[in-house]
Amino acid sequence: MSENLDLVRSIYADWERGDFSSAEWADPEIEFVVADGTDPGVWTGVARMAGAWREVLSLWDDVRVDVGDYRPLDDERVLVLLTWTGRARGSGLNLAEMPWTGANVFHMRDGKVKKMVLYWDRDRALADLGLQE
Repeated sequence: MSENLDLVRSIYADWERGDFSSAEWADPEIEFVVADGTDPGVWTGVARMAGAWREVLSLWDDVRVDVGDYRPLDDERVLVLLTWTGRARGSGLNLAEMPWTGANVFHMRDGKVKKMVLYWDRDRALADLGLQE
């Protein structure tokens, strides 16, 4: 379980600096799920995940994540509670003025992320997992 937690922490070490460029952690056939928000969907494979991420990140300047907590759920899953920061390109909305809390769930096997579920709404993630804040 600690290997999975270490892997997820290494992913966020880059993301907290605003570096979303690496996907070495992902299984080639990763399932990338956006569970809620304005454009939910499911993408399979590293290239399709990267394309979906690029589209989301292109809407923001200086987008970053700040991790609040890492929660191992079992031997294969880690829940990450986080806050997004950045400024919307179109409206100029600064997320620091209106914190946006979300969550991600990583499903791992054999040292790679097999599935990543992104939640823009933390409460929805916790409800889907049967957890509370």
